[in-house]
Amino acid sequence: MNKPIRKAVLPVAGLGTRFLPATKAVPKEMLTIVDRPIIQYVVDEARAAGIEHIVFVTGRNKTVIADHFDRAYELEETLKRRHKDEALELLEKLRPNAGSTSFTRQQEPLGLGHAIWCARDIIGREPFAVLLPDVIIKSQQSCLKQMVDIYNEQGGNVIAVEEVPEDQTYKYGIVELGEKINDRASKITGMVEKPEPGTAPSNLMITGRYILQPEIFDLLSRMEKGAGGEIQLTDSMLSLMDDQQFASLRFEGHSYDCGSKAGFLTANVAYALEDDNLARELVPILNQMINQPAAAE
Repeated sequence: MNKPIRKAVLPVAGLGTRFLPATKAVPKEMLTIVDRPIIQYVVDEARAAGIEHIVFVTGRNKTVIADHFDRAYELEETLKRRHKDEALELLEKLRPNAGSTSFTRQQEPLGLGHAIWCARDIIGREPFAVLLPDVIIKSQQSCLKQMVDIYNEQGGNVIAVEEVPEDQTYKYGIVELGEKINDRASKITGMVEKPEPGTAPSNLMITGRYILQPEIFDLLSRMEKGAGGEIQLTDSMLSLMDDQQFASLRFEGHSYDCGSKAGFLTANVAYALEDDNLARELVPILNQMINQPAAAE
């Protein structure tokens, strides 16, 4: 029987330079999509998949993330006195259970692989999930829950993938597929990081969600630097592939890369349109903005 996926690692030590000056004092993970920070969406996805313990790998000036997932006594007492029961209930619902989060530091920006390695002692020798906080996934069922279902059937390692246009594959990590497992899952036979145009083995990009076996820590511990002088997760996954199965899952849903300005803004619009009250106000404004240039001409 496969060991259950109980823990997840969220690497949140990035500097967020693409969003300066907004991220000079505010972590990029705390930028909001409508009314909640990006990191809250990612944590909610993990909890919906049955994750019991979340490990945040942080950096300097990231203490506000820990504060967000802690109690805010003054605020909560004020809400109680003012009988703001709905707001109070929301805060309580979003707050993790006591002892279900850990925070550890990545002292140097040595890459994603190094960030995950920093969580090794908290994870221990059990399989775990990795969720990149730059990516939020809008879906009926938690993307990670879909991955856990495949893991429970197949074991091994699981990577979420999503289709991209053929002419855009050079921007992403791309998987090479082998035998099909079902309509949405296949075994992985290879991975290529940002392949040269026209050389990609498929049009399926790695989307920022992983289920990994603990042996990945042994490979990451060698601290071998790859592209960009950083310790790359992909390099260690390729090595682990020599001994363990990797499966891809084309999840049901849509991802938004909130690490880019266009992806961040698109996510805000997409989630705003899901709220009926917001949509009634927003749609006429968007239509006016879209049509205004044409009218001016």
